[in-house]
Amino acid sequence: MAKVVIALGSNLGDRLRYMSEALAFCNEISTPGKRVMASSLYESDPVGIANQPFLNAVLSFHTELPPEDLLCRLKSHETEAGRNPDAPRWSNRPVDLDIIGYDAIILQKKNLVIPHASYPERLFVLLPLQEIEPEWVDPLSGLAIDTLIQNAPNLRVYKTSLKW
Repeated sequence: MAKVVIALGSNLGDRLRYMSEALAFCNEISTPGKRVMASSLYESDPVGIANQPFLNAVLSFHTELPPEDLLCRLKSHETEAGRNPDAPRWSNRPVDLDIIGYDAIILQKKNLVIPHASYPERLFVLLPLQEIEPEWVDPLSGLAIDTLIQNAPNLRVYKTSLKW
């Protein structure tokens, strides 16, 4: 059983519904009897070629799935929710699910990098991560979440009043 951290984002259509469906999906793939921790919902400016604001959140839960199987299940959920897997990187999307951490492992494969390569630069991941995992330490750099936040590029991110 591994503890995983997943970042969620949505900037197309009914963003709250896509986020809620992703939370329900993660409850399905989590270890039975273990609680899924969910951050508040945040809104952020888009990054890359996307042109609409994102809803963002972070989930933490335990799973029996190995990293590659977890990635496959997450990508299948994205596709089922309407995400085009062939769309340009960083384009608008109904849902995006990224593995931020998997226990404290460091993994560098062609299709899977853990911890997620760009999460230390993303306040829309770091702030919700700090909310549910205040003792988080990046397994690659050894930096605490507070330091990662201080070092991250500035981006407009704020906690919303939306509820799951």
